[in-house]
Amino acid sequence: MPLPLVVGVDGSDYSLQAVDWAADEAVRLGVPLRLVHASLWERYEGRLPSLGGEPSAPHVMAEHIVASATERVHRRAPDLEVASAVVAEDPVSMLLAEGDNATAVVTGSRGRGELKGLLLGSVGLAMAGRASGPVIVVRGDAAGLGGTHDRVLLGVGDPGTSDTAARFALREAAARRCVLDAVRTWRRTGDGSPPEQPDYEDEAADLIDKLLQDPLTEHPDVRVSRTVLEGPPGKVLLHRSAAADLLVLGVRRERGHAGLQLGRVTHRLLHHSCCPVAVVPQLP
Repeated sequence: MPLPLVVGVDGSDYSLQAVDWAADEAVRLGVPLRLVHASLWERYEGRLPSLGGEPSAPHVMAEHIVASATERVHRRAPDLEVASAVVAEDPVSMLLAEGDNATAVVTGSRGRGELKGLLLGSVGLAMAGRASGPVIVVRGDAAGLGGTHDRVLLGVGDPGTSDTAARFALREAAARRCVLDAVRTWRRTGDGSPPEQPDYEDEAADLIDKLLQDPLTEHPDVRVSRTVLEGPPGKVLLHRSAAADLLVLGVRRERGHAGLQLGRVTHRLLHHSCCPVAVVPQLP
């Protein structure tokens, strides 16, 4: 039984956007979809005096949110296997736990009650920075959300950060039958005068080749575009995200670290990418 694709739902427009995207993704990957809603009210409800056996307003709202999302999925993908749950937990703790038994966790870029003008909600940021498995933050323009570019973009990081991300990106490209655009940037150091300077461009190209060598044996039919560019990685990947359906980034995780583990580049792209962003942890 394949692990489900988990999506957090809270009834917001951003959440429903994530539900639609996750339904399409589950169909592509051939995995079930699990819709989950966190309701702390459920935890405390049993401690309160009963009011004639009638369900509480928060309980009714929670059930309505999940039921509406489930119906939305059935209309979009009638044959997709869908399960749902209302969990007595805060959203981040719930999704972190759900992610331990999931293909990936999908969140909207913002939730209910987020501050006006906020580019990324607290739940999406916390999940991207703390989860032990892949997290996909659904954001971007209509073309990126609609998957019209036929291109998965992989940001190739430093050695030891992108191995798991490369496998994830190749699986995505295979499921979508599209091109994988593997991009590595480089920066000139010193005064830029040769001949003592190493060939940064060749080193970057070699890094891409080594990273993809083994994963490509699992997906030999995927077309790969290897791109090496000079420039800051955040700026380069942000520009190329405008022509991608999914941006895949690897991050290194240290076990036992309680805080967010996100580099500056990943943090920037989570806030500004023109397409959904998959953050794939590399565990020690």
